[in-house]
Amino acid sequence: MKVLVINSGSSSLKYQLYDMTDESVLAKGLVERIGMDSSILTHKPTGKDEVVEVSEILEHNTAIRKVIDKLTDSVHGVLSSVDEINAVGHRVVHGGEFFNESALVDKEAKKNIRALIDLAPLHNPAAVMGIEASEINMPGVPQVVVFDTAFHQTMPEKAYLYAIPRVLYSKYKVRRYGFHGTSHYYVSLAAAEFLNKPIEDLKIITAHIGNGGSLTAIQGGVSVDTSMGMTPLEGLMMGTRSGDLDPAIVPYVMNKEELSVSEVNSMLNKHSGLLAISGVSSDMRDITDGWEKGEANATLAFEMYEYRLRKYIGSYAAAMNGVDVLIFTAGVGENSAIVRKAVCENLSYLGIEIDEELNKIRSGDPRRISTPNSKVEVLVVPTNEELVIARDTFRIVEESNA
Repeated sequence: MKVLVINSGSSSLKYQLYDMTDESVLAKGLVERIGMDSSILTHKPTGKDEVVEVSEILEHNTAIRKVIDKLTDSVHGVLSSVDEINAVGHRVVHGGEFFNESALVDKEAKKNIRALIDLAPLHNPAAVMGIEASEINMPGVPQVVVFDTAFHQTMPEKAYLYAIPRVLYSKYKVRRYGFHGTSHYYVSLAAAEFLNKPIEDLKIITAHIGNGGSLTAIQGGVSVDTSMGMTPLEGLMMGTRSGDLDPAIVPYVMNKEELSVSEVNSMLNKHSGLLAISGVSSDMRDITDGWEKGEANATLAFEMYEYRLRKYIGSYAAAMNGVDVLIFTAGVGENSAIVRKAVCENLSYLGIEIDEELNKIRSGDPRRISTPNSKVEVLVVPTNEELVIARDTFRIVEESNA
């Protein structure tokens, strides 16, 4: 089976084509600036030269059509016909309480995804556009939706409810949902396999830290708590997101600065975090460069970031009454030895010891960075959310055909 994985944003569309016989990537690419006359399609077929094309792509239907054209191109393609695509898997950010696992796309699934637009106004509409564009361009091809929130549906009420009037949950489903679920799920399984231990016996903390970031406490293979909340704004300090703050700050600042709801929402999501404190960048590479040079604002941004990350790790160790494995993943987690070292050095009370030489090694494979004496296994595990989507799509379509 060949599975096309699509991650559809409001003005972008990422794709990967998998051959599920060996889970190899046949091609991948990105369409940027959808809705403009200077859209960019970057196509990377495995074993062939990369292709970049600039053209007018005004909506997702055209974007999907151009992706298919590239996949089936006589020179740059990897398929002889679109008929070789057996299934399409879509990343969807918010599944609410409708979806606790991936699902085959049908009228009911699309209706429920639309019903959740209020909870993910930037992401779910784009996912629907990607699904409908795929239906137009690949009629009859089964499609599957894989949700960022599904893995966290195992959280108990004590973890997902907020201490606000219960009627707000009953009427509007105001609760913690969590995100990055496919990543947390993938790296926890990969870690158990690497350690050759049953995941059911492990207490794992996964740190998915990139421009966005979240931590998850995984006990017995299931998510029991996670740092992002009803939206991706809660939790860690991130590239441009504030993370946790006193909710009374919102009306106070709105009143003082005469801000609208959309303006304060933009401030907290796009103009806070590392960018706000450093005053220079939301990119951890720039922050660590400034920290090493002794720049005051970059140093403060780094220290705040590390401190909050470490506090969450400690709280999840408390929540599970211990921790066996700490995993770093995603852009910062996989690539910043400085962040990993700073965090782990200040977790010695948990018995964590890292090997500085192992920590400096870069690799595309799961690896241990803790010493043999460390009471907690500290791993760096590269995430692969697209592979999770491809696997779920393959499984669900196979089951539906059985």
